[in-house]
Amino acid sequence: QEDLVESGGGLVQAGGSLRLSCAVSPGTFIMHAMGWFRQVPGKEREFAAAISYTGDIPHYADSVKGRFTISRDNAKNTVQLEMNGLKPEDTAVYYCTADSTSAPYEYWGQGTQVTVSA
Repeated sequence: QEDLVESGGGLVQAGGSLRLSCAVSPGTFIMHAMGWFRQVPGKEREFAAAISYTGDIPHYADSVKGRFTISRDNAKNTVQLEMNGLKPEDTAVYYCTADSTSAPYEYWGQGTQVTVSA
């Protein structure tokens, strides 16, 4: 099993909502910042949102600010990405990532597909 496992992706119409979840695999515990990136085939993987371990400092890309909300539950060792007002340009594979003590983006999930139809 991968260290990080995403879920919640799917097909939704423009203007709709989805909630993505990122779960840490058994035997792994992340005590650092975590976040979400997204990638379209042929494009660079781009930053979407991130949150500190304490949850006090969220960061968002300009493209999703005001529409997406990142949160985490350290007791359950999960990270959520609530996506509202989805647009066709949000269509991508969404990847969960986590920092380590040594480096940022040390851990990655396999991704979950989000498709937004017009």
